[in-house]
Amino acid sequence: MPELDWRGETPASPVHDDPYFSVHDGLAETRAVYLEGCGLPARYRPGFVLAELGTGAGLALAAAWAEWRRAGTSGALRYEGFEAAPIAGAQVARALAPFADIAAEAGMLAAAWDEGVRAGRLALPGLDARIHIGDARRAVPAWDGAADAWFLDGFAPARNPDMWEPALLAAVAARTAPGGRLASYTAAGHVRRALSAAGLEVARVPGHGAKRHMTRARRPA
Repeated sequence: MPELDWRGETPASPVHDDPYFSVHDGLAETRAVYLEGCGLPARYRPGFVLAELGTGAGLALAAAWAEWRRAGTSGALRYEGFEAAPIAGAQVARALAPFADIAAEAGMLAAAWDEGVRAGRLALPGLDARIHIGDARRAVPAWDGAADAWFLDGFAPARNPDMWEPALLAAVAARTAPGGRLASYTAAGHVRRALSAAGLEVARVPGHGAKRHMTRARRPA
């Protein structure tokens, strides 16, 4: 499990010199970029599958799960996370502690994190999460599922280019259910072009906070 740098209470990767989420209210950014970008929670339904490139500190997972519970959707949100270097449960607890609005989910997630990551699965109230540990360039093509929503994370393309290679993005597109949506904070042209080449409808939209633009995409139904 990696050591982290901390920018105040926001974790950052010393390898990629990039924070796991915004230092300016990461929860607000997560909701605006990922949840709103994928039309959540309005699109939730029983059996909904959410996938994420880069589980990170679990903020997007906790936020999506909290909305699932508030929506009262029956069954469990199924989550498929692809993470090369999972952090420790104590680091998750510290990273998510500032966000009182998801405190219940953050607490349960952090408490179950270490054992769940070792087992590759976290089963919590309203959540069935699987963590695929390793290089996403191999793990995503090996996954035989299809996601209703993808959160494309994995640090900035300039700082972690492996997570934004065209072949990986094509594998993501191929594992998106018809009508499924994708969202990312980045608006890098090569990312949008790769998603478009993979058959997705891609849009550059206004970003959140100081970020000028971000990306949303959809697989035609």
